[in-house]
This record gives sequence, structure tokens and C-alpha cells, in this order.
Amino acid sequence: YVPPRGACPTCGVATDAQVEVGPRGTVTTFCIVNIKAKNLDIEVPYVYAHIALDGADLALHARIGGIPYDRVRMGLRVEPVWTEGGRFPDHYRPTGEPDADYDSYKELI
Repeated sequence: YVPPRGACPTCGVATDAQVEVGPRGTVTTFCIVNIKAKNLDIEVPYVYAHIALDGADLALHARIGGIPYDRVRMGLRVEPVWTEGGRFPDHYRPTGEPDADYDSYKELI
């Protein structure tokens, strides 16, 4: 869980270890959203993606920004963009690194 929660939100069992991950990661899969959501001030279309943070064995989901929606791709390397006082990243943007090799994230799709 990012950020750490101390217990599983489903079963309540305490988490017994923390693993340092990210902050950068790899887009494992994504979708292009074309319908404006209520209470969300984001222009459509936008991209929502599963991102495998470096060192994690699960992907989390987040919005991708800083790149045209039609240039997002599997393997894209991304980093978080924070807003002041935010607990979670506002979105993730490309790092400029070469795309990750498919074999490095295929188990996380």
C-alpha cells in the first residue's frame, strides 16, 4: 500500500514489513478516458494507467500527464508529480528514460 497503512484494509491483518518502492515506475497497461467525470476538473481525453513502481510486485493506478494521450504506451517510464500538501501524487509524467523492456514488467500486467 502506498502510502503504508499498517494493516490490510480488506482483512485487517497487520502488515509486518515495509518495502521501499519508486518513486519512478513503468506503465504496464492503460486506458484513454473520453468521458468527463463529475467533480473532476480534468480535460478529456486523459490517460489512466497501471504503474509498477520500481521495487514493487503490484501495479497501482494513476493518471498520466505531461504527454499527449496518444503517446502513452506500455513500458513508458514515469515519475510522480506532487501538489503542495498532497498525500498522493496528482499524476505521473514521463521521465525521459528509455522505455522498459517488456520482460521487466510482463508479470505485473
